[in-house]
Amino acid sequence: MSRGTCAVIDLAALRHNYSVIKQRVGNSKVLAVVKADGYGHGMTSIAKALPQSDGFGVAILEEALLLRAAGITQKILMLEGALSLDELKQASVSNVDVVVHQLEQVTDIEKVGSEVLSGGAALGASLNVWLKIDTGMHRLGVDPSDVLAAYQRLRSCAWVQSITLMSHFSCADEIGSAVSDAQFRMFNRLHQGLLEKPAFSEYLLPASLANSAGIFQEKQYHFNWVRPGIALYGSSPIEGQSAEELGLKPVMTLVSRIIALRTVPQGESVGYGASWTAKLDTHVAIVAIGYGDGYPRHMKDSAQVSVGGSLCDVVGRVSMDMIAVDVSRVSTVALNDAVTLWGKGLPVEHVAEWAGTVNYELLCQVTDRVDHRYLDVQG
Repeated sequence: MSRGTCAVIDLAALRHNYSVIKQRVGNSKVLAVVKADGYGHGMTSIAKALPQSDGFGVAILEEALLLRAAGITQKILMLEGALSLDELKQASVSNVDVVVHQLEQVTDIEKVGSEVLSGGAALGASLNVWLKIDTGMHRLGVDPSDVLAAYQRLRSCAWVQSITLMSHFSCADEIGSAVSDAQFRMFNRLHQGLLEKPAFSEYLLPASLANSAGIFQEKQYHFNWVRPGIALYGSSPIEGQSAEELGLKPVMTLVSRIIALRTVPQGESVGYGASWTAKLDTHVAIVAIGYGDGYPRHMKDSAQVSVGGSLCDVVGRVSMDMIAVDVSRVSTVALNDAVTLWGKGLPVEHVAEWAGTVNYELLCQVTDRVDHRYLDVQG
């Protein structure tokens, strides 16, 4: 028998979450974000399970090429954009859309476009561009004062087939955020300004602003495209609201099994550093998971796992391969019993709080030695 440490991926839950998002955004198209190996869920498996998605968002070219190699035919968007002329050319060949977030990338597109039109480069006949505006996050994006010039230059490039305007929220996880409202107003003003320019009146200009958190807030944030990430995987993007309250179901359930049981006498300690000492004789289970598998090392004393449907305290330090759990409250417990670290019955948001981090990090940091088992129960 293997260690039994496994990430169970519920593809029916994934499709349920997609449906919840789609019902909320109506006619807006959905770009499912599958970067970072599908937030730790397996990028190609997630993409294949969502044939209804209008497109997929990745961070880097290598992710886009993996999707194409896996037979994904929908739109793919490189969210960090092409970072060199070679990447831009490869994106064109593979029919991958690119984000443009700085003026130097506009220059690169002009250079490659000129080669294509002169017959000096055997590339795709066109390129789809998403022009990203910095509306206040100050990470990626063209400065608002440069948007018109960048847009004009891209429109003048015959190689560019389509342009979509986009930006990214910095505080959408906070309900009623004044920062989000200011970002929306700036983005909407710039979008409308470009639409109303007589020189561009013949062109369509789709827009995209909402991430997962934006989707579950104001409908005016939705525009033509939404870009759900964490919500697809059944975890809440909104501070103070649970995934269950949003109608979402966890896609990943991280499980392992008990590999040893012992009674730790009162006054004895468990684990490295003797950081936890038994106040009473305590029934302790050793579970085959640790920070080498992606379970967080630094956990508050309140951290728990689920054993037989009962929440049990993690005791002592998290080791590379194991954790210790107080199972005294479980009426019947045996070797090889399953233990849930997060997922169904134990939201990953709770574990993230105990670890002093965010749900995104926990899902993404599950390591390669954890098997992924895909469930696909229809209906």
